[in-house]
Amino acid sequence: MESVCNLESLETSIKNMIEKAEDYLVSENLNIELVYDAPIALLQTISDRSKALPSLYFTSVEMLQQRLQNGCYLLKKDDEVVGHIFAHKHMINEHAIYERASLWVKKEYRTYNLGLLLMKRLTDLYKNNFVISIASEPIVHNNNELLGMKFITLSKMSNVLVTTLEKIGKLRDELKYKYYVNPCLELEIGELQ
Repeated sequence: MESVCNLESLETSIKNMIEKAEDYLVSENLNIELVYDAPIALLQTISDRSKALPSLYFTSVEMLQQRLQNGCYLLKKDDEVVGHIFAHKHMINEHAIYERASLWVKKEYRTYNLGLLLMKRLTDLYKNNFVISIASEPIVHNNNELLGMKFITLSKMSNVLVTTLEKIGKLRDELKYKYYVNPCLELEIGELQ
C-alpha cells in the first residue's frame, strides 16, 4: 500500500513540475514550437554551441537538417531561441528508434524545468514508437526517470542493437553515459532484430 501511495505522490509531483513549467512559459511570454524546418543561421548557431559546450555532443549543420525531418521543439522568447531538442531517427533494420538529442536551455531559464518540458514534449510526440536517450548529465538521467523511461545497460540490449549503436557512433562508455528507453522500446530491447 505504501509503494502505491509513493507512486501516486511521485506522479502528482511530476505533474506539478510540468504544470509549473507550463505556467512559467505563460508568465515569461515563452512558447514552444514543433518545427520541421529552420533557417541555416539558427542551425549554425546550434552546431557551434554543440562544439563549444562539453555537455553537448557535436552536431554538424547537415546532421541538424536531417534531424529536423523528425521534428525539433524550439523554446522561444519573442524571436530568440532559448532552448531546443531534436529527434534523431536511427534505423535498426526495419525498426525506427528516435533518440532525443541536442537538448539545450539558455542558462537563465534552466531552473524552471523547461528542459524536462522539452524532453516530455518530444517523448510524447513519439510515445508509440521506440525512444532512446543517451546522456552523461545527471539532470538528464533524473528527468528520464521522471518521464517513466527505464535505465538499461548494454548487456540487456540485443546484439543487433549494440552492433548498430557501434556502427552509427552511439556506443558510449557506460561509466560516463547512460541509456534510457521508453516503455515501448523496453518491451523489445532484448529481442530487437
